[in-house]
Amino acid sequence: MAHSYILEQVDIFEELTPGQLERVEKICVEKNYNKDEVVFEENSLSTEFYIIVDGQVEIQVDPDTIGDGTNAYEPTTIAVLRRGQSFGEVAIIDPGVRSASAKCGSETCRLLMIDREEVLRLLEANVEMGYIVMRNFAVDLSVRIRQTNLLVRESLM
Repeated sequence: MAHSYILEQVDIFEELTPGQLERVEKICVEKNYNKDEVVFEENSLSTEFYIIVDGQVEIQVDPDTIGDGTNAYEPTTIAVLRRGQSFGEVAIIDPGVRSASAKCGSETCRLLMIDREEVLRLLEANVEMGYIVMRNFAVDLSVRIRQTNLLVRESLM
């Protein structure tokens, strides 16, 4: 499995050395999905995160998950992710429930899955690597929070 070229593109792995990326690659499991196949469901437990090798993944929210049970709404795609992007990374920090669903948005998707417990063991065993990944993760989350704040502000105006 030679996926180091994809891992180099992932924001949370930026600045890792080739040896560190090799260690990450060893805990990756390749998964394949077909069009509209669900990778994970909103409100399911967060036990892993994913990196896109090929294809597109749609991130969706379903207003009915917090509604009155009438199923009056359809899931809405809030993001379309492509090769080299990751999703579900919050599982690294919080093993709670997913805030959105993910499904294959192209004819096929090839993903790398990384188990939460595996990545935590890896990061705890290498403090420098753990610091880099967690710092990158914090930067990624802060960018998403800023984007969400702008969207909320726009919707209020």
